[in-house]
Amino acid sequence: MKTYLDWSAYDNYGMGDAYSGIPATGGAYAKAVAVCIGSRQCQRIGKGLMCPSFRVTEEFAHSTQARVQAFKAALNGELGPTPFNHPDLAEAMDLCVACKGCKKECPNGVDMALIKTEFLAQKHAVAGASLRTRLFAHLPRWLTRRGLVRFLVTLRNSQPWLAWLGEKLLGVTARRPLPVPAPEAFHASAPKPEPERDPETARPKVALFVDTMSRHYAPEVADAAQEVLWAAGYQVEVLGPAADDPEPHRGLCCGRTYLSNGLVDEARAEAKRVLAAVRPALDAGIPVVGLEPACLYALKDDFYSLALGEDVARLSKQVYMFEEFLMREKDRRGFDLKLKPVNLPKALLHGHCHQKAMGATKSLRKVLGWIPEFEFELVEASCCGMGGSFGYEAEHEDMSRKMAELSLLPTIRNAPEAPILADGFSCRHQIEDGTGRKPMHIAVLLQKALA
Repeated sequence: MKTYLDWSAYDNYGMGDAYSGIPATGGAYAKAVAVCIGSRQCQRIGKGLMCPSFRVTEEFAHSTQARVQAFKAALNGELGPTPFNHPDLAEAMDLCVACKGCKKECPNGVDMALIKTEFLAQKHAVAGASLRTRLFAHLPRWLTRRGLVRFLVTLRNSQPWLAWLGEKLLGVTARRPLPVPAPEAFHASAPKPEPERDPETARPKVALFVDTMSRHYAPEVADAAQEVLWAAGYQVEVLGPAADDPEPHRGLCCGRTYLSNGLVDEARAEAKRVLAAVRPALDAGIPVVGLEPACLYALKDDFYSLALGEDVARLSKQVYMFEEFLMREKDRRGFDLKLKPVNLPKALLHGHCHQKAMGATKSLRKVLGWIPEFEFELVEASCCGMGGSFGYEAEHEDMSRKMAELSLLPTIRNAPEAPILADGFSCRHQIEDGTGRKPMHIAVLLQKALA
């Protein structure tokens, strides 16, 4: 069986274990599926992240364990000659939002998000990718014509009949507004001049990775992060395409939209562009700082599955979420980031699924604690339910809302005065759509707190 992702990390799984239950075909991919030991941790509805679809339905069929069983049947030949196009496997994967909760909370670390990417790639090889899949996956390319995209999305959101038509023709739900690109992309106008600093007290250089969503939809986040890093004394270099990049007019993209939709070749092409752009920073030991959790953890985790060589390991060790970098630097080097009270009520903090799965919410809490007199509470919630494009798919829109209504949205409604903090782009849109409240990225809050 030809696989589209690199599963060699699982090559030695199950060696000498007669009871590991590795399927008959699929090689290392089958071994990645077989790490499930049936502990049923994915079938709980208390604290934790996984499994969002099981939490809503409380049906075994929508748990990680059930999905593993479906894959084992497929790889054991029980679903016929084209198992990845079989309706049983499609039904098993239908409600997976690729939250990576199972990778964190499953005792054996089943990575169902990555297994799903391979599943989609295999399915597309047999049946082709739908127009909607290609529409969502190629968003970074559509945004090279951002003025046109902004016009079309604004028109669609304002005209119910166009939203209805989009649902009938493309399967994009008419019951939600689509995110509208900002009037100007990050650095579309002249960037702010870097402040002068004493060379003797200047801190090292950092490379700021501005992802597609921050660049085109939330440029204020990138602006805020740059200003905070300057205030902490760092020299900031915004990463751009390498000198020999075949598409220098495009910004850098982590490839997340392609990975999530099973377009692996396109994701690999974007990853290669990123690695070419960051290689000078890697060689010079310059930290790379990201702003969007789904994007940052593609660089830190998912790039390993794209067979891109040793630079992936170097990048993984040198790339940090914005607040993770600040916490690390404060602990290791110490710096004087002068912050003032922001005169806000007690805030609610929602962690992105990938932040939770990678154990990165500690840095969020620690950095927020630097703001004088600022109080906040971490919302105890599973996935927000947006899952990238999942919440915009007509057949999944209702399930997406149910995931958010389990805990996240009721908690926010019960605190009408609380500022809402969320690093995830999709999370912010789910919250805004479900409550009418506009969440802030932590970088924007820190910018407001600069003395």
